[in-house]
Amino acid sequence: MNDGIEEPKRREYFSAEELDGGWLSWDLKDPTRFNSFIEPLMVRAEPPTHDRRPQARVRMMPERKHSNLGDNVHGAVTLALVDIALFAASHQFGSLNAGHSVTLDLSTQFVGAGRVGEPLDAVVELVRETGRLIFLRGLVVQGDGDSHIVLTFAGTIRKASQK
Repeated sequence: MNDGIEEPKRREYFSAEELDGGWLSWDLKDPTRFNSFIEPLMVRAEPPTHDRRPQARVRMMPERKHSNLGDNVHGAVTLALVDIALFAASHQFGSLNAGHSVTLDLSTQFVGAGRVGEPLDAVVELVRETGRLIFLRGLVVQGDGDSHIVLTFAGTIRKASQK
């Protein structure tokens, strides 16, 4: 199906400024959109998996506004991070340009509570890519060596049609 949606260029909609440690900023240029609630975000390529599939890491810094009544990161914030990370990572892999691609499915399992005031990372790996779909999976982690697992996930992106 050709839905007539053309992929715009990443820098039209996102900042993609180089930061220290191989990170790139990943923030929408329009602060009135949903993403701004969990920004600033950063993304960087990670070493490939043992079987040579690409990986990327997307990071946010949770604050009090991201917490629940238990003083942990609210589950909805973690889910938003994962959904955005699917796209940011896919850009790192060269699979997408920013724009009108969509999440087809997202499966998550909460494993532990996210901690406020500590970097919260979604580590995303590319499982498979076809002409129209990108299959991804990963973990949301915190702590030294990613020792604290907050959530596991698997998701599928449908790429936007090209004109």
